[in-house]
Amino acid sequence: MSTHRIHSGDGFYFVTFTCYRWLNLLRDSDIYDYLRFWFSKLSANGCNICGYVIMPNHMHLVLYLEDDRVSLNKVIGEAKRFLAYEVVKRLKKRDRTDLLHQLQKGVQQNEKNKGKRHQVFRFSFDAKSLKGINEVEQVLDYIHRNPVSGKWNLVDDYVSFPYSSASYYETGLRSPYSLVDYRVVSESSTSDSE
Repeated sequence: MSTHRIHSGDGFYFVTFTCYRWLNLLRDSDIYDYLRFWFSKLSANGCNICGYVIMPNHMHLVLYLEDDRVSLNKVIGEAKRFLAYEVVKRLKKRDRTDLLHQLQKGVQQNEKNKGKRHQVFRFSFDAKSLKGINEVEQVLDYIHRNPVSGKWNLVDDYVSFPYSSASYYETGLRSPYSLVDYRVVSESSTSDSE
C-alpha cells in the first residue's frame, strides 16, 4: 500500500497513518477533542469519514471520496501536517520535552532546511481503494477490533472504545466526529450511476 502515488477518484479508501517511531503521540498529546475539527476539515475537502479508530500511535480511516478530482495524497498530506502542528502544540503545553526532543531528532536535514522542526508522523501513509461493500465491511470490522487485538487490550469490548466508529455501527450511538454512514453513501452512489 504505497502512498506516494495513489490514484485519486471517487469511492471508498482505507487509510492508515502512523506516528513517528510508533510513539504514542495521539494519546500523549490528548488530541481527541481536536479531531472533531480535523475530521470536519477532511469532510469539507471532499473526504467523507465512514469509519475510524484512533489508536495511541496510529489512526485508521475509511473514507469516501465524493469527487474524482479530489487528490487523496494532497488532502491527507495537508491534514496530517495540521494534525502534527496540534500534536506538537499540545506536547509543549504538557511539557513533554522528552517526546519533543525525539521528534526534533527525527527531522531529516533537507526538511530542517525548509523549516520543519518536528517529525510527528511517518513520512507517508497507507491507502487502499476498497471495491464494494464487502471490502468496506471487512475493513470496518478489522479497524473496530483493533483496540482489543494483539498487544492493545485497550478495552474489554471493542464497541465501548470511545475513539472508534464501532459504537455507531453496532449500537446506533451517534459519533462525536463527522461520520457518514457507508451504507448511505453506497446507496446514493449506486443510485447516481443508474
